[in-house]
Formats: sequence, structure tokens, C-alpha cells
Amino acid sequence: MRPPVAHHHPAGGAPRRPCPPVAHHHPAGGAPRRPCRILIVEDEKRLALSLARGLTAEGFAVDVVHDGREGLHRAGEGVYDLVILDIMLPGLNGYRVCAALRAAGHDVPILMLTAKDGEYDEAEGLDTGADDYLTKPFSYVVLVARVKALLRRRAQGSGASPVVVHGDLRVDTAARRVFLGEEEVTLTAKEFAVLEQLVVRAGAVVSKSEILEHVWDFAYDGDPNIVEVYISALRRKLRHGLIGTVRGAGYRLETDR
Repeated sequence: MRPPVAHHHPAGGAPRRPCPPVAHHHPAGGAPRRPCRILIVEDEKRLALSLARGLTAEGFAVDVVHDGREGLHRAGEGVYDLVILDIMLPGLNGYRVCAALRAAGHDVPILMLTAKDGEYDEAEGLDTGADDYLTKPFSYVVLVARVKALLRRRAQGSGASPVVVHGDLRVDTAARRVFLGEEEVTLTAKEFAVLEQLVVRAGAVVSKSEILEHVWDFAYDGDPNIVEVYISALRRKLRHGLIGTVRGAGYRLETDR
């Protein structure tokens, strides 16, 4: 049995409006709002089918592929609002698929799934450009919450909001772009969200729990040390000493001396 999928692609290359997290009805008197399109790249066919059915019931348009190379090809078409990507795949593993998409300039949010556990695997996934990470077995409710949080953050990025300047660091919260001096720094959606929490409160201490509450958007029940993984990634990409640790309290975007 084939999983419930949506094979219609938007016509031509017209820009796509940000989609709502769910789309169960059409707005009164207006044009139909397209549902968010999600690509699932998962070789466990029973799991992929279960996720597709559940997400379709939530109002998403879902496509499923079971091979890394096919997943890279489909995700590279640029028609998806989010990709759910397993790491252990035939053809190409999830790390390589994610890295190839980012190298090609695709900024689609990527939620990685893996049966592995441990900070090393998580850090590797983040380094290749993944926006979030779930370890199997996971709660379906948690997966839906992560999906909606990533889509919500992506949609919010299209609205008008100020550019925050901190020394030679410039954070454009509307375009979701970061510049250090004249050089643009490429961040994942989650890295950007963590940095945003620090930059809007530059000089103040932001606790790990505050970052979890604002960035993960729901009652996160995983390892709170995930914040440290993202802080480490930001430190690698930004200027040394920009993000300080206040022992026992949290993190602080240091002011220029």
C-alpha cells in the first residue's frame, strides 16, 4: 500500500507564501490556503507510512521516499516547507543529504531522525545544517510539536522586524540573516533562534532554561545539554569570546570593550 502523499507541485517558479502550520479549511471569502508540504525520507516503511498518515490528518501535504539519493533529489526541487530526514538511509545517509542541500543553498528546515544517541551524533547532524534532531523511539506528539515549531519560526521570518546590531555583529531577524563585519555567517534555524535570544538581551545573562523555553517552543523533555551543543556551534561560527559562559547562570553576549 502506498502512503498518503501529495504529488502536486506549484506551477512554474512563482514564489510561495508561508504556509500555515495546519490547513483544515479555506479562509472565508478568500483564495484557498495551501497546506504545508513535508517530505519524509525514511527507509523504515512502516514508520514512514505511520508518520505520513498522522501528518496528513494534521492537515499537511506529505510525500514519502525511502532512499537518500531520491530524498536529496526531491528535497532539491525546492517545493517543500520541511524535510523529516532519517540518518541511516540506503544510497546516501542523512548527514550527506543534509550537507548537500545546505551546500546547494537550500534553507528548508530539516528535522533529523536517528536510532543513535549521544552528543557526538547530534553535533554531527547540527554541523551538517540540520535544524532539529529526534532520537528513536520518539513520541509522535513531540514530533508534531517540533514540526509545527520549525514551520512557525520559518513563517515568522517573513514578517517585518528590526535589525539588531551588536558591535560588528548584525542580526536581521526579518530575513533571518547574520553578518559579522562584512561577512555573512550561515546559521541553521535553531542556531539563529538561540543567537536571537542572546542578541536581543546583549550584556544580560540568559539561562539555559530560558533558551529552551523560547527556542524549542514546547515542554522539551530531552537532554537540556542540547543548548550547549548549539552554543558550541555558534562559537565555532562567530568571533571567539563573543558568547561568554556565566558559570551556574547561563550565557551572555559580551559587550565590546
